[in-house]
Amino acid sequence: MMSVAEPELRRWTTDEYLQAADLGVFGPEERLELVNGEIYRMSPQNGPHATACDLLAEALRAAFGGGYLIRGQKPLLLGGSSVPEPDVYVVRGRIRDFARQHPTSAELVVEVSDATVRFDMGTKSALYASAGIQDYWVVVIPERVLVVHRDPDPAAGIYRSIVRLRATDHVLPLAAPDSTIPVEELLP
Repeated sequence: MMSVAEPELRRWTTDEYLQAADLGVFGPEERLELVNGEIYRMSPQNGPHATACDLLAEALRAAFGGGYLIRGQKPLLLGGSSVPEPDVYVVRGRIRDFARQHPTSAELVVEVSDATVRFDMGTKSALYASAGIQDYWVVVIPERVLVVHRDPDPAAGIYRSIVRLRATDHVLPLAAPDSTIPVEELLP
């Protein structure tokens, strides 16, 4: 009797993924992310999603000021098997600081969710918690809320604090605690 092995998922490393991108394996129009060794094709942005990203970038530039860089949909290297491209994230430094290598951590990561709520609140939340990202926000467009994740437990891949803020509420970024942002300003 012959035994047949179950197929195995072949996961990618960060290095393999970045090398494949450099070699042109992926099309320039493809929006891809490597999360836990798996490559995900991301949906094109609709108007509300793009508007929320622009509103976030504008509000976060004002909140953080000099010494911080607001990046949008650019690689963030998280460990050996994840290269997400968050909708918006904040890192310490200047543009040229990342000319040779993408950031490996962030002060704040924000995802904008319309059709991707489950992915952003589940898989992405676990990824960012495991990486020790202290402040992770999700703008949930259909519900018009901001979900703030804090106090990560990297070993468990969870956030111990998750708070839902309505349009009438305000949020203070952990890394810019003197800056109060009305949630309404982040919603399209």
